[in-house]
Formats: sequence, structure tokens, C-alpha cells
Amino acid sequence: MATQMTQIPVISAFEAAVMLMAKKAGTSPCVTSVDLGRKKIEASFDGEGVTLADVRLNWQQVEQISRREHVCFEIIDGDLIPIREYSEETRRYYSLYATGTAPTMLISGIPMHRIKNTDPWRDTEAKIAATKPISGRVLDTATGLGYTAILAAATASVVVTIELDPAASAVAARNPYSVELFENPKIERRFGDSFNEIMTFPAESFDTILHDPPTMSLGGQLYSSTFYSRAYAVLRRGGLMFHYIGDPDSRTGASVTAGVRRRLLEAGFSRVVPQPAAFGVTAYK
Repeated sequence: MATQMTQIPVISAFEAAVMLMAKKAGTSPCVTSVDLGRKKIEASFDGEGVTLADVRLNWQQVEQISRREHVCFEIIDGDLIPIREYSEETRRYYSLYATGTAPTMLISGIPMHRIKNTDPWRDTEAKIAATKPISGRVLDTATGLGYTAILAAATASVVVTIELDPAASAVAARNPYSVELFENPKIERRFGDSFNEIMTFPAESFDTILHDPPTMSLGGQLYSSTFYSRAYAVLRRGGLMFHYIGDPDSRTGASVTAGVRRRLLEAGFSRVVPQPAAFGVTAYK
């Protein structure tokens, strides 16, 4: 069920750099942000520190933020709190990784979005573009920060999104770009292993599947013939499944892609089309 979130101010080195440059130039107020760039606000400063809306930071804190290049900090009662979680269940570390636009999430140090020559939001847009037009019921097999579910919900009637680890959801809840994941009534959030959860859905209950699993080392079952067969079963005839795989030109990308394509065809999909711009394939039923 969607809930209304109260967003705590979040700042990274990208916003701190703007403030420090303005201080050096003596240009107060300056334009920066307390939500990683989603909205711009004016910040005024003096010799002691800077005031951003209802937030007050001293210059030592701003310097501290600037030295942690990709760390996202919440500001709670004047304290800087890095946005990160450790999961006792999966024994994985999750942290919000600043990019200058929409952040990504690191899972045990591995970014869950492409950030080289792109950014997490544009990376997600490429995956959505590989499945257009999106309508009806959509299954998103890996929630993460929720960008896929958010963009799919713009045209879908319902998006069911599955998250394995509550610790990842706790990081998403602190991300300004993930607000709609918790507030959009068209998004239904579930917790569990997508390998198990997909077995619980009735046949032909989704028009589109957006499958963006972690690497094979972290989510091997989500690349299996058993999973693909069930994905085929829960898709309606004429539906499609986008499967993110990774860079097809990487050392392992070509062999992983070939294996995925073979197993999707064996599961019953009529054709599997490469989507190089989205680092994946689209399978059609």
C-alpha cells in the first residue's frame, strides 16, 4: 500500500562543491539542493556556515561531505548520517552512491545501475525503452531503488515489484529519487525471492516482465531455465520480457548472453531480440 513519506534532507559532495565554490567566490546566496539535485533551492552563507531552507551546516560539515565523493548524507538534527545498511539476512552491504544526478545503490560494492557514460536514471530509461509500449500489468523482479517500477507505472495499470532484502528497501526509503516507489498507488511492493515469488502468480497474469537481476554470482537462480519457464507461463500471449544481462562486449558478456538467449528459447519464447543500448535482450511470447 502506498504511504506518504517525509523526506529528510540529503546532500552529497556534488552539492557541497557548489557551496564551497560560492564561499570562495563570495557569492551568497548560491543555488544548490537538499535532495541530490531533484529541486534547486537558494543557500545563504556567512563566516560560520550555510543555511539551506530549514537546514544549517557549519563549514566543517560541508568540507566533510565534500571529501566523501560518492557518499550520500542525511541531515538529521544537525548530524551527517551516511545512507547505508547492512543486512544480517543476506550479509550484504547496501549504500546510496551519489552520481550528481539520480544515485545508484551499491550492493556489496557493486553498482546496480550503469554509471559509465550514462547515469542511473538514463540507464533505467533505456531498459524501459526496450519494452515499449508498456501497459496493463507489469512484473518488476528486482525493486532496488525502484526506478524501473516508477517509470513503468507512468503507463502501466499496475506494477508488482519484488525486493529480496528489506535492507535494500530501507536505503530506497532514504533516497529522494525513490519517493514515488512508496507513494504511487499503482505500485505494489512485495518482499521475497523473485525465484519463489514468480511461482505464486497465476498463468498469463502479466503483460510485461522487467527482469533486472543482480549478477549471476549473486542471483544465479534468476538466470535459470526453471525461472524462465515460469516467466513464460505468467506472461500473457503477446507479452514480452526485458532481461538485463550486462555489457555484451565484456569478457563474460557474450557467453552469458548466449546462454540466456538459449534458455529463453527453450522456455518457449518465440524470439529473443538483442537490446545493446539497454545491455539486455527482449523475449517475446
